[in-house]
Amino acid sequence: MMPMLAPALTIARYTLLEALRSRLPWLFVLAACGAAALAGFLQQLALTESGAVQAALLAATLRLASVFLLATFIITGMAREAADRGLELLLALPMPRAAYLLGKLLGYGTLAAVPAVLFGLLMALFAAPAQSALWALSLLGELWIVAAFSLLCAASLQQALPALAATGGFYVLARMLGSLQLLAHGPQAGDSMAQRAAAGAIDVLALLLPRLDDFTRTQWLLYATGDWQALAGVAAQTVIYVGLLASCALCDFYRRNI
Repeated sequence: MMPMLAPALTIARYTLLEALRSRLPWLFVLAACGAAALAGFLQQLALTESGAVQAALLAATLRLASVFLLATFIITGMAREAADRGLELLLALPMPRAAYLLGKLLGYGTLAAVPAVLFGLLMALFAAPAQSALWALSLLGELWIVAAFSLLCAASLQQALPALAATGGFYVLARMLGSLQLLAHGPQAGDSMAQRAAAGAIDVLALLLPRLDDFTRTQWLLYATGDWQALAGVAAQTVIYVGLLASCALCDFYRRNI
């Protein structure tokens, strides 16, 4: 384990240096400023509960911005590394392939803490500090899952555009699963064979995919309904799916002939 940990930490360090050189932290700051300005403008259009509208719009915009920027950086960075033959050079060194993936995952996981902390501090200006802290920790778990899936797609598909499309589809579907299940099993759902099959398919997806609709819930900020029990469920999902996605990426990485 120790021979693998040293190169993994080195790769994680250079991954963070790459993020600094590409000005990614500044993009997170610009996203925070833009989201705050947009939420402040839309607050003026709200007739009632303008503060709640501002907090809800700000939280949704920050969450989407953090996911988009992190996934784009991971996928484009790994695609550029593969195109420049940097991956082949690294794998020619006397280290296991698992060290490379572990280092990348550690670097991206550390990088995900930047928007989680920054956006959590910003939300503390609009909601209770304790609820903002829960929201930020939940956002960190959500970003870790997105980072692990982006790493899997970048390592497997080896092209930036398909990997970005797959990551976007995964994220949207995981966020909408709760609503899709409500529609599939609601009182207005039909009883035909096709509708039952669609409902069954949605239930299967709900068992396979993470329930990202349980992460970073805006109602925690608006109504102070978040608690540590909800955060425990978020943490459990994060550990399970990050481990599963990392294992899938490792299996595919060892299978490929690089």
